[in-house]
Amino acid sequence: MAKRTNRKKQTDDYDNQTIIKVNTNTENTNRRRPSGENKSKATPESTKNPPAKRTNNNTNKKTTPRNTKPKTSNTPINQKTNNRSKENKKPASNKNTKSTNSPVENKSASNAPQSTPNTENNNLSLSPTPDVKIAQTVAILIDGNNIEMSLTTLMKNKSAVINFDTVIPKLLHGRGLSRLIYFREGVSISKKLADRLHTHYFGSVVPCHKSADIPLSIKATQLAEKVDVIIILSGDSDYVELVRHLKNQGVRVEIAAVQMTTASILREEADFFSPITESDAFILK
Repeated sequence: MAKRTNRKKQTDDYDNQTIIKVNTNTENTNRRRPSGENKSKATPESTKNPPAKRTNNNTNKKTTPRNTKPKTSNTPINQKTNNRSKENKKPASNKNTKSTNSPVENKSASNAPQSTPNTENNNLSLSPTPDVKIAQTVAILIDGNNIEMSLTTLMKNKSAVINFDTVIPKLLHGRGLSRLIYFREGVSISKKLADRLHTHYFGSVVPCHKSADIPLSIKATQLAEKVDVIIILSGDSDYVELVRHLKNQGVRVEIAAVQMTTASILREEADFFSPITESDAFILK
């Protein structure tokens, strides 16, 4: 009996070993199957547990610290940036206060080089005329009849007389007076006028038989070699040729007369024209 029982145990053990070997063989065959079959079997597992859920879990884990960062607004980095912004704002306010209150900076701003060209231009515009000594000699030749008739039309009064005390200094303008001659047609010439011209200007009165243009022209040609400037007090166009001749001789020729009664040709030919106005005359009583 004992032998039979031992044989049964041996057979049972042998069967068990064969079963284990069969199971191991099946497992090995499953492992040795091609990659396509394994993938087909792996796909349902992947569908059961999709990787999307894992990524969602990871994203949730990562988003938590990002959400927590903006809550910490009082971090030292933010404090530094706020302090820097405050420091940048402070100097601007200090500059404004200094520019308004400190006199030292106001003086430096006034003495800046930008303001110097403006001050120089202002000084040039406000500066007086330069002291230049003009050594020109002037001869004044007066056509008395033409000036008297022009003043009567200007003042609308026959008693209007030229005021030499205002006209002659204006015409000379600091230049030296060499000759002053008053030419007048007629015999009756006021003695007071001759005396006044002589005492104040060392002038003379020359009576003319007819018109004064011929004796005045002769005297002007005689003085052309002795003076630098000849001023003719007349608006008559008969003196145009005389003006051209004197200019060719190198003499400066100026015309002084009432503008409304002066010929335009004479004004154009002259080097300079000085108008005689109502302020240059008075009414003789």
